[in-house]
Amino acid sequence: MTNSLFEPDPEDTKAVKELHMSPALKLVLEMGPLVVFFFANYKGEWLIKHVGLFQGFEKPIFPATAIFMVAIVIALVASWIIARKLPIMPLISGVFVLIFGALTLWLHNDTFIKMKPTIINTLFGLILFGGLAFNKSLLGYVLDSAFQLDDEGWKILTRRWAWFFIFLAVLNELVWRNFSNDFWTTFKVFGVMPITIIFMIAQMPIVMKHATSPIGVKQTKLDE
Repeated sequence: MTNSLFEPDPEDTKAVKELHMSPALKLVLEMGPLVVFFFANYKGEWLIKHVGLFQGFEKPIFPATAIFMVAIVIALVASWIIARKLPIMPLISGVFVLIFGALTLWLHNDTFIKMKPTIINTLFGLILFGGLAFNKSLLGYVLDSAFQLDDEGWKILTRRWAWFFIFLAVLNELVWRNFSNDFWTTFKVFGVMPITIIFMIAQMPIVMKHATSPIGVKQTKLDE
């Protein structure tokens, strides 16, 4: 196994197998902090009234942000303990959460945490476009894909995902600027994920067309 601190290229099947982390556990560690953020925001008023640490805040989103930051760190530490590797995209997103979360709590301005998805999705989109400019598909680090595609397939899929991240950035701007904090928080957890799943399903014809091996074969090997 490589001595790198970060997760291996998903195309390096041997290194991926050595991570000893199931896709389900990986999903829990990546989505868990968002779910915690939602419930902390839901119980924000109670937290402000009953938890001394949060009594200086005036909106539920502030204690939720603080708890979100802790949950992000716990998820990254858990990933390291289990796999001895740090997932690239959750790490980048986590850094932004900590930076923008700290600004949110320090300045008592929730604009910073609400703009984080806009900035991070834009960054992901630009990274993918930048990779294409250098004839390099970086999509595997975003999807942690369990399938193999030919070069044309990766380019098509990478371009589509790059535009999708830009779409999510614009959508986040529209939602947080026009709706309440509670609506934005709910949308962030229970809106973005279904939209992403629908988008992923819509890409399956391209995946099937450009797969260089049967889709289930590589996954089976990874799960052995």
